[in-house]
Amino acid sequence: MNLKKYNSLFKILIAAIIGLIIHKVISHFIIPKEFEENFIYSTPLLYVLFALLSVVIVSLLAKVKETAENSVGYAFLAFTTLKMAIAYAFLRPIIHAHLPKTPSEKLNFFAIFIYFLAIETYLTIRILNNKQ
Repeated sequence: MNLKKYNSLFKILIAAIIGLIIHKVISHFIIPKEFEENFIYSTPLLYVLFALLSVVIVSLLAKVKETAENSVGYAFLAFTTLKMAIAYAFLRPIIHAHLPKTPSEKLNFFAIFIYFLAIETYLTIRILNNKQ
């Protein structure tokens, strides 16, 4: 079994676990407990959602690298745009809720989105540089 093929996927899962732990520790001190309990989407659910999207994107980018090596950058842009559309669909209920917790929940959502976007960008650069 060739584990190098799945190296990027393991990195995403490890980064998701580490990010979730750090996020929960930081949010424990910043976000009031009653706000976090009433979030539309819990923090672990968002980490699972974005980790799955990242795994799919990186897997598809690896396939694109095998078939059309010069199109990896364009594929990354296309998949990231699709991910943003999916994220917006999940963000809509948060945007339309006008509650005291809404700014905290928006910040929570965008922090997780940007965290996984940074991970995907790093792994895409590694794919483009043949260091996967």
